[in-house]
Amino acid sequence: MIYLDYSATTPISYDVLDSYNKASREFMGNPNSIHSLGVKSKVLLNSATRQICDLLNIQENELIYTSGATEANNMAIKGVAFSYANKGKHIIVSKLEHPSIYKICEYLESLGYEISYVNNDREGLVDFEDLRNKIREDTILVSICAVNSEVGIRQPLKTLKQIIKKENPNTIFHSDITQAIGKVAVNLYDVDMASMSGHKIFGPKGIGFLYKKDNVKMIPLIHGSGKFGDLRGGTPPLPLIVALSKAIRIALTDLEKREEHVALLNEKICKDLEKYGDIVLNKTKYSIPHILNISLLNIKPETFIHAMEEDEVYISTNTACSSGDLSSSVMAIYEDKKRATSTIRISLSYVTTNEEVSKFLNLFKTEYKNLTGFLVNEK
Repeated sequence: MIYLDYSATTPISYDVLDSYNKASREFMGNPNSIHSLGVKSKVLLNSATRQICDLLNIQENELIYTSGATEANNMAIKGVAFSYANKGKHIIVSKLEHPSIYKICEYLESLGYEISYVNNDREGLVDFEDLRNKIREDTILVSICAVNSEVGIRQPLKTLKQIIKKENPNTIFHSDITQAIGKVAVNLYDVDMASMSGHKIFGPKGIGFLYKKDNVKMIPLIHGSGKFGDLRGGTPPLPLIVALSKAIRIALTDLEKREEHVALLNEKICKDLEKYGDIVLNKTKYSIPHILNISLLNIKPETFIHAMEEDEVYISTNTACSSGDLSSSVMAIYEDKKRATSTIRISLSYVTTNEEVSKFLNLFKTEYKNLTGFLVNEK
């Protein structure tokens, strides 16, 4: 099997799974209970939380555990929107966001909120001048992802924050960092709020977090009791939290070295695919190497993906959460519908080997020939 869909999800690592299993077996108490079993679990919960916060250089009261980035995005955007409604109902997002962001915005629009979509340039970067012009006195929130999930565009969060705060110091800056953490360096000082999912970094599914600066007010979506009851009620899922802590620690180890490895694999694939006359690389100088988007102009993406699947090669179209067949990100950058409706995403990881890429390229060539009836056209 050759798995090249790491941006959709990653398999849980053995070390992370061991941590999950140990916490499940040996720490059965509810961390909210006051008896010895509960206290034992609470000590572990606090230890795992401290490790995450130390790794990300944030405070413990700034971390809220969620079921993943989609919940964290909902908590951040709705929580801020409802909490600051008396100061304004204007929200700005980019055209390169995860589908969950747009669904939240559609919902808020039905409640009377105004959503503005900031433009991007042909390289995929947010248009700084357009962002400046769109920020108003009643702009309560700007949400721009750190790395786009379809084309891998990396946004300069520090610069964006500087622009936002200069135009309106009261505007809150949120970023979905799901596709960035564990792939490229992320500094949470550059944002006011950030969302992530553990299953993107070889952690378990069903756990993630929302980072929220202490001075940001937010109305909870889930009311309840417990350690995090003021913002997200319920019993802390201790084994998942422990596993997330281990996953983050591993993900941030040797980050630069791993990125260099992935960059070489990306370069190898691009060099090979450039030989094909009807394949276009949807890649800019701001695309991280872990995400490679291409357009097959003469083959339906779904057909090609299923053909590769027969060879036990797994790639995808758009994002795993996309409901349509058009890549909104490719459309936003290239303004080409044919290109945007024929995309395939190849997503790499530091665990991807050179041998896997070589085998993938050979199988790609074979299936391309089978479906088109002709050999690779040398450019």
